[in-house]
Formats: sequence, C-alpha cells, structure tokens
Amino acid sequence: MTNMVRNKNKDLEIRKREKEDIKTEVYALSQSISMSAHKARRVLDQIRGRSYQETLMILELMPYRACYPIFKLIYSAAANAKHNMGLNEEYLVIIKATVNEDTTVKKLKPRARGRSYPIKRPTCHITIVLKDISLYEESVVENSIRLATTQGHHSLWFAQPKNYSKGLQEDQKIRECIKNYVQKNMRISSGVEGIARIEIQKRIDLIQIIIHMGFPKLLVEGKPRRIEELQMNVQKELNYVNRKLNITITRITKPYGHPNILAEFIAGQLRNRVSFRKAIKKAIELN
Repeated sequence: MTNMVRNKNKDLEIRKREKEDIKTEVYALSQSISMSAHKARRVLDQIRGRSYQETLMILELMPYRACYPIFKLIYSAAANAKHNMGLNEEYLVIIKATVNEDTTVKKLKPRARGRSYPIKRPTCHITIVLKDISLYEESVVENSIRLATTQGHHSLWFAQPKNYSKGLQEDQKIRECIKNYVQKNMRISSGVEGIARIEIQKRIDLIQIIIHMGFPKLLVEGKPRRIEELQMNVQKELNYVNRKLNITITRITKPYGHPNILAEFIAGQLRNRVSFRKAIKKAIELN
C-alpha cells in the first residue's frame, strides 16, 4: 500500500511539472491609448474571468467607446496564442485584465484676444492575459455543479464503455433533429422556440423523449398529428427499426423563468434591431 501511495504521489508531481513547463498563458499590452483609465476599467470589469468567445460577444454588444481597442487587443492576443503557441481559442479564458494610468497630454486651444485654455487628454495602458484551461483537471463542466441539487440528468441510459461515445452522439442527433423540426414547423412570432430541455430515457426496446417547452400550443396548433410526424422524422434519420420511439411534450409553468428560453427571446430581439436596453428591460418584465 505504501508503494502504491508513493507511486501515485510521484505521478501527481510529474503531471504538475509538465503543466508548469508548458506555456499556457499569453500576454498582450496596449500602450498610450487615448482614453481615461476609468472608462476602460468599466469595460474590463465585465469581461474578467470569461471565455474568449463570450468576451467577443459582450464587447460587440456593449455601447462604450472603450470596447473597440479592448476588442482588438484580445483578438490579437488570441491570434498570437493560436499561431505562435498552438493553443485552441475555445479553451482560452481571460484571467487578468488591468488598466493603468499614463501621462496626460496637454494642449492649448487659442481663443479671442490672445487668450487660450488648456485641453487635457488622459491616456492609459491596458494589459490582457489569456490562459488555456484545457490541460487543467480543475476545469468543471457547467451542469455538473447543478446536478442532483437544482436539476437532474438530461439523459438516462446505461451502456458499455465501448458504446458510450456512440450513445452521446445519438443523443446529440436526436436533439438537433427535434430542434430543426420545431424551427421549420412552429409559428414563431417573437423568435422564441420555447424548448427548455430535452430529456432522453433509453431502454432495450424503447426510447422515451420528453420535450419541456414553454409554448407547446404554437407547435400543436392547427395540426394535432405533428408529434407523430416528429416521431417519424426522428426514426428515419436515426434508422430505428427494432426500437420504439415515444415523444411527449410537457409545458413549463413559467417559460421566461428558464434561462434558455429567456436567452432566445433576447437574441431574437437583437436580431430584429431592437436596442439592447429595451430588450433587457422587456426580459426583466417578463421574468
């Protein structure tokens, strides 16, 4: 037992050394930006600790002038990480975002009768640090924190280790097929599909699919046999011959209280050229 514990400790030390040897951080510095540190800090506080893709989306939607130089700096740092260090942009996270005051540029603007008044233009330095978290075992899947506390598993089935990956791919195809069918056949007025989650329960000869929707009437309205059509489409795409497929739809009492439906509503409003302030106020009122 003592030898096994020693070997495990040695393996952990080797892994830690390997992680320290591999460079996973990228620095980017932009100097003498014609902007006050206060305005830049207001934007950096919103993106610190977020992923690279989420940060770009936030900077595109925020209306502040400081977003553009920060966007270029983060984009440049991610490009250096990809081309020079071979890191994947999907795993980059902003671990540090700081701004420091620089010198103040002073000018004199001439006025009448030989007078003048000073113009002060503050400048600042912005530092961004990106880190690749793919090598670290401490990274946690989002849903794993909520499981068994606020929500259950979205897929319930058993499989051998060899067939586990095939089962996950099959679940992904089922969810994509259902979402594509809903997009084509549902009467969507506000850009909200209303699908909160899709639960899949697999048995030997039966696959039970439960679709939790906020507005099931929009799908079934006018054609009560759409659920049967959906079952036929899923069976054709996945080639189910020896298995039966059963699809049921359950309604959510407070649809806009679910984050997926609320996010779809805000995204639909932004696509329709509605200002983000109005979209957020409307979402708060619906929630």
